[in-house]
Amino acid sequence: MSDLPSWPVSTDRERELLDQVLASPQWGGFHPMIGEFERKFAAYQHCSHGVAAVNGTVTLEMMLVAAGIGPGDEVIVPAISFVSTASAVSRVGATPVFVDVEPFSFNMDPAQAQQAVTSKTKAIMAVHFGGSLADMDALMALAAETGVMLLEDAAHAHGAEWKGKRAGSFGLASSFSFQNGKVMTAGEGGIVLTNDGAFAERMRGFMNQGRRPGYSFFHHFEVGNNYRMSAFHAAVLLAQLERLDSQIELRMRNWPVLAGVPGIRWQEVPAAVNRNPWYLLLGRIDAAEFGETRDAFCGRLQASGIPVTPFYPHTLYQNPMYMGGLPHRVLPCPVAEACVLDAFWLPFRLLMGDEAMTARIADVVRGDRLPVEPN
Repeated sequence: MSDLPSWPVSTDRERELLDQVLASPQWGGFHPMIGEFERKFAAYQHCSHGVAAVNGTVTLEMMLVAAGIGPGDEVIVPAISFVSTASAVSRVGATPVFVDVEPFSFNMDPAQAQQAVTSKTKAIMAVHFGGSLADMDALMALAAETGVMLLEDAAHAHGAEWKGKRAGSFGLASSFSFQNGKVMTAGEGGIVLTNDGAFAERMRGFMNQGRRPGYSFFHHFEVGNNYRMSAFHAAVLLAQLERLDSQIELRMRNWPVLAGVPGIRWQEVPAAVNRNPWYLLLGRIDAAEFGETRDAFCGRLQASGIPVTPFYPHTLYQNPMYMGGLPHRVLPCPVAEACVLDAFWLPFRLLMGDEAMTARIADVVRGDRLPVEPN
């Protein structure tokens, strides 16, 4: 299928804002457009403060550093996520503790997270995988009960809601990514959100080479780094944010067309998730029922021109750096290891055409199988 919806997409609005930056004397990280984006995106996600940076990997590190997490500390993370969720913990000198995911939500199993808490545990890193939020009721209760910090890796969850409350606004802080494949993008970019003003200032100092407000450019109060976002990224992201709602609504309308395929167990989205950006269209193949293995299914879709990814090749703790001895701790993760063998995802752009286009895609996914009647 050569006419599939493309991504990224832009309009004259991006060009208009980029021209404003080009015409200004400041293209770097001190342009007022960056502050404007920080304020608008933080408010959009129901937070008070935003600190933008060059990508969503360093924002995870900024968040951990500002939280005071380092050597001797443990951070509970799900066994299924992109590597940055765990590597950021390792980068600050702490130890990632890998716990299993729920069988069909692909998100952290709160019961096993509870089992993983020790006296060394400083934080739980909730990942909203594919855009559907982790069980925030259970994880917030666990954080309150144990006294550990709740942090959110919300790289997939722009605009997602749990009972009307936006992703990124539940814990002490949250990290978002604007990498090329995300539902709003500037090619690269990231932001940390928080409702704690002092926490935001600690992050801002760290990512701005240890500077503090009110002092000269050449006063540095801590060993920091330059993680500042450029004005060009902020300009593009302001335009992307303006159309994010309409794009989410389009994907939410189109999703039911794809959902009725027998033999595929699509991601289980809790009823509390009242808004899902559908960053990934996640499923698991029951080969006996579907009559086709996951790998055969993926091969068939790829041959038809539909982009599909046969999930991660391994869990996070099976990455060579952890298998090679990088400090970590693992609880039994049978679900995560099963997902590696039978799960897949489709990109969100497949839901960005009209209903007829979505129906054509569903026909290819379904093959010659009859559709399932909606519940």
